[in-house]
Amino acid sequence: MYKKILAGLGGAIALNILHETIRKNFTNVPHINEVGEEALIKLTDNTPINIEGENELYAATLVGDIVSNGFYYAATATNHNIVSGLMAGVGAIALPGKMGLDDDPVASNNKKKAMTVGYYLFGALVTKLIYDKIK
Repeated sequence: MYKKILAGLGGAIALNILHETIRKNFTNVPHINEVGEEALIKLTDNTPINIEGENELYAATLVGDIVSNGFYYAATATNHNIVSGLMAGVGAIALPGKMGLDDDPVASNNKKKAMTVGYYLFGALVTKLIYDKIK
């Protein structure tokens, strides 16, 4: 089981490296981090948890993203990598609006939608590659 978790975390880290590299160097690309930050603010809004500052919010969101995607990939991508990646990507563009979040950062145009799905598919494929090498 630990090999699946390691592979899942590897895929999640790869997804975030890809996303951050493209986000910081190009325009009109997905900003998945903005959806995560908004979700984290809403989640902690009526709690004693107080995340102050842009850097703390970014770091907390990044950690949450890596952990949650890592476990998702560990549970799904080690066996069903393509389906896992496609489902995660479709969820990332379809669910924010239904959850009361702004979906513009990932779904305002077809380019962002396709890239978002591609990012999650990439993470799933990296997970499977790592898993196949270490199992």
